[in-house]
Amino acid sequence: MFSTINPVGIDPSEPTPLYQQIAAEIRRAIADGEAKPGERMPLAKDFATVLGVNTNTVLRALRELREEGLLEFRRGHGITVAGTPERGAVLAKARELVVFARRHGYRPDELVAIIKAIS
Repeated sequence: MFSTINPVGIDPSEPTPLYQQIAAEIRRAIADGEAKPGERMPLAKDFATVLGVNTNTVLRALRELREEGLLEFRRGHGITVAGTPERGAVLAKARELVVFARRHGYRPDELVAIIKAIS
């Protein structure tokens, strides 16, 4: 069970927003294998209590990690670790590619066809 968020790693006096510090600490735990794919995350309110921050701050960090592909939110099942930092990095690049392709007039199905053709 994922349990090692280091409250010492969160510093309110730093210029980096707290939610980004929390997200970075969770990323580190996933990268170090402390939180493995499929493991459930503690409740946001429990994280907030341990870290001494507002629950909304923790939720913002968790949503950021969901967007990166590292966490999965499932109704009735809570939040689980969905992937590794490498998977998150691939998803981030894929999002960048989709945005770039849209800017240049390509539809998602056309982008998929291009990717299939070159792979």
